[in-house]
Amino acid sequence: MKEYHSISDLESVLNKKTIEKIAIQAIDLTPVEDKILQHKFKSCLFLGCKMSEPLWQHLQSDNFIFPVMEAPYDVYPSQLYTKETLYNNYNFQKSKTYNQTLDKLVYDHYIKTGKQACSIKETLMRRLHDHSITDAIEDFLENFEPKKVVAIMGGHGLSRTDASYRQVAEISRDLTEKGYLMVSGGGPGAMEATHLGAWLAGRSDRSLSTAIKILSTAPLYNDKAWLATAFEVLKKYPKSKYQSLGIPTWLYGHEPPTPFATHIAKYFANSVREDGLLTIAKGGVIFSPGSAGTMQEIFQDITQNHYLSFGYASPMIFLNKEYWSYQRPVYPVIELMSLRGDLKNLDLGLYDTNEEVIDHIERFK
Repeated sequence: MKEYHSISDLESVLNKKTIEKIAIQAIDLTPVEDKILQHKFKSCLFLGCKMSEPLWQHLQSDNFIFPVMEAPYDVYPSQLYTKETLYNNYNFQKSKTYNQTLDKLVYDHYIKTGKQACSIKETLMRRLHDHSITDAIEDFLENFEPKKVVAIMGGHGLSRTDASYRQVAEISRDLTEKGYLMVSGGGPGAMEATHLGAWLAGRSDRSLSTAIKILSTAPLYNDKAWLATAFEVLKKYPKSKYQSLGIPTWLYGHEPPTPFATHIAKYFANSVREDGLLTIAKGGVIFSPGSAGTMQEIFQDITQNHYLSFGYASPMIFLNKEYWSYQRPVYPVIELMSLRGDLKNLDLGLYDTNEEVIDHIERFK
C-alpha cells in the first residue's frame, strides 16, 4: 500500500477516476476536497486526516478512516522526530524553556495519564503513534543497505568525562565516515557518544576534543546543564553531512533524548523500541559497558541471532575485555555456550581497541 504524506504527493494520483489501496496519513484534505469528491476511493486508508462531514460521508463506505484524535502529540506522525521538533521552543541559555518543548509536554502527559494508562483511548493513541513511528523508521531505512546499519548499546550513566565516552564517539565517527548508519537508544551516556561521533564525522580529533570539553562541564544526564551544553556544541558545529538514528522512549522520559541524533524515533512502548532497535541493526551491535538494560539487550540480540529471526546472524561485539569478562562476566558464559552448541549462529567478538571493533564490522559487511 503506497503512502502519501502531503497534498502535493496526493495530487499526483488524482488523475485516476478510481483510486485504490493507498494510505493517506495526517494530511489536511480541506484544500483539495472538491477534487477528491470527483473521485472514487476504494480500500484506502485515511489516518488522522482533516476532512469535512460531506467528504467523510463520501469516503466512509469503501475505506478505512481513522479519525483525528486530540492529544499533546501527533497520533499519526508521518515522519521521524528531529531536535527541532522535539526541542521546539528551547533556548539553551534559558533552561526553563525546556518545559515548553514538545518532548517535555508529551512526557508530562504520559506521567499524568499513567505509564500504564487506564484509558482505552489513551492506550490506543499511544499504539497508533508507535505504529506510525515504526512505519517512519522503515521509510527512512530504505535509503540504507541493511548491513550498513550498526547499533551501539551502553549505559545511560556513562560520564562525558570517561575515556569510554570518547572511545564510543570515535568508533561511531569512524564507522559513519565509512558509510554506516549509526543507531542507538537515543539517550545520554554511551548513546549520546554514539550520535556525537556521527555528528562530528568528517571533522578532526581536535573538534571532538573541543566538543567533549564543552560537554564535560555537565558530565551526567541529571546535571542541570546537560542539555544546554549539548546545544552549545551544536551552536559551535551547527551542520553535519551525516545522519544517525536515535530510538529513545518516554518510559525513560527523565533522560532527555540526545539532540546529536539527526533523526529521532521516540516511542511510548519500551519493549517495541528495544526489540525494534536490535532488529534493524543488521550490520551488527556493539555492546559498550552498561548495566541491567544493556545486559537485557545482549540476550535479546542472542535470541534473534540464535534463531536467525531475520535471515542471518549479525556480529555481537563486546567493547572492553575486562568489563565483560569480570565486572559483568556475561561474555565467558555466552562464548562457552556458543562453543558447545547450546547457542548457535553467534558471531562474537571481544575487543579493547577501536581498530579491532571496526575491522570485525567491516569483515562482516
